[in-house]
Amino acid sequence: MYTVLFVALGVNKGSKVMSLKEKLNKDSAIDFWHGIDNLLLGIKKDYAKWTTSKEGIDSFNKGLDIKMGRKFTKIMNGTSVWGFVANGDGVLKGIPYFKGDVFKAASWRAPAKHVRGTIFSSDTNWFRWTGPNYLI
Repeated sequence: MYTVLFVALGVNKGSKVMSLKEKLNKDSAIDFWHGIDNLLLGIKKDYAKWTTSKEGIDSFNKGLDIKMGRKFTKIMNGTSVWGFVANGDGVLKGIPYFKGDVFKAASWRAPAKHVRGTIFSSDTNWFRWTGPNYLI
């Protein structure tokens, strides 16, 4: 009973406590799309740090795309899935998630079980241009 109440209040985000700013941002659709744009920009910047080929960077940047789904927004790079972003609060395989949480791809159509980061965070240490980082 305590776990359900704790999750329902939205106080705990995995093992990280959400800041007030993150809680306020997660309810705004404008901030959601701003967060998606920041994520795509961060992916592009990380790729540019990895390579120096101007043609490669341009090709990579043109290949980044999003596809909106019912529960998740899919981030794609060409024909590969980079990861998934939660469109709203919910439960995935028994683990609660919140709007803006980012998941590694388990397959073309499904996210992996655990949250890897959030689009509302200013940190970029949880992802690379290849996808969200593995859990340690």
